[in-house]
Amino acid sequence: MEQIGREVISEMQLMKKIAVIGGSYLQLPLVLKAKEIGHEVYCFAWLDGAVCRDYADKFYPISIVDKEEILNVCKSVGIDAVVTIASDLAVITVNYVAEKLGLVGNPVEFIDITTNKYAMRHALAAAAVPCPGFVRVKSGKMPDISGLHFPLIVKPTDRSGSRGVEKIDSPEALDRALMRAAGESFVNEVIVEEYVEGREISVESISFGGKHYVLQITDKVTTGAPYFVELEHHQPSSLPDYVKVRVESVTRQALDALHIQNGASHSEFKIDADGNICVIEIGARMGGDFIGSDLVRLSTGYDFLKGVILVALGAFEEPETGHLAYSGVYFLSKETERLLPVMRDWKSHDEIVRCEIMSDTLKEIHESADRNGYMIYKSEIGKWNCC
Repeated sequence: MEQIGREVISEMQLMKKIAVIGGSYLQLPLVLKAKEIGHEVYCFAWLDGAVCRDYADKFYPISIVDKEEILNVCKSVGIDAVVTIASDLAVITVNYVAEKLGLVGNPVEFIDITTNKYAMRHALAAAAVPCPGFVRVKSGKMPDISGLHFPLIVKPTDRSGSRGVEKIDSPEALDRALMRAAGESFVNEVIVEEYVEGREISVESISFGGKHYVLQITDKVTTGAPYFVELEHHQPSSLPDYVKVRVESVTRQALDALHIQNGASHSEFKIDADGNICVIEIGARMGGDFIGSDLVRLSTGYDFLKGVILVALGAFEEPETGHLAYSGVYFLSKETERLLPVMRDWKSHDEIVRCEIMSDTLKEIHESADRNGYMIYKSEIGKWNCC
């Protein structure tokens, strides 16, 4: 009887109050994971598109940028941890609230360099981390690009999901690209940088107390120029092992330069034909597109979502990872119309873990939000080429 009593007390002690910043489908895996491992979830987001509302223990219709109001609620509730995944905007509030409450997060004084692409470039360059040449454009002014070489990439400093990103090959295309990117920026600010040729990869990592653990390297396939929207992600990367070692080294160097000490990170690189590595950008959060929420676990066996929660609770345990399988995701669009027959019959394919078609009316994509569906796979024998 005494033993049963101790077990009940132990379970009660394990139950914590987790604040999740954001309520869209991007945060749903995090909400479900927190519930699965026995915690209470308090979710903050606008009502529009807040699918997490139906799963959280308590939902607050507060904008994720309203830091003070969220902080006040978290104080009154007695929140034990504050988290988000796959949202750069939410990261600002997460770290602000965490610091004010004395919880685990990243230093607020460095938050700008992980959420603003210009500040990030500046910090990486100062730390001699390899990255392209760049200039910032504020308030619609024409930039001095005399020191840059075409082709160029134009993008908002403060958005993700390929919003406003465009490759241009001549000065004549610059003005239109600047207007498009500025229109997507919350602060009307744009960065122009040199385009880097090479294969695209991302690195999925988790950090605790300033120590970084690389969990997986992901191969990426995009639409290519001019918008570079992701069409596929595959794990593990097919890079040679000696290149992977160098990628991991640059990743840790970059994370240190950006003062990322705790939580997930998603680092995007390009590697040219000579093996030179160039940092494209780094997010102080889990990668979207199901990379962090699904693919890492499928390919390595490591529960990345649970790891993010444990970091925020200060209860992190060093990851144990290995090669479990191959995993990946394919996205549906006009460019990938060939996927439709497989996706319609997905339950007859053992490799497909999950599939959703949002619309049969396919369109060409200019940003991630234009995609019409997805298909996640796990394969024991290698990258699964579905069609």
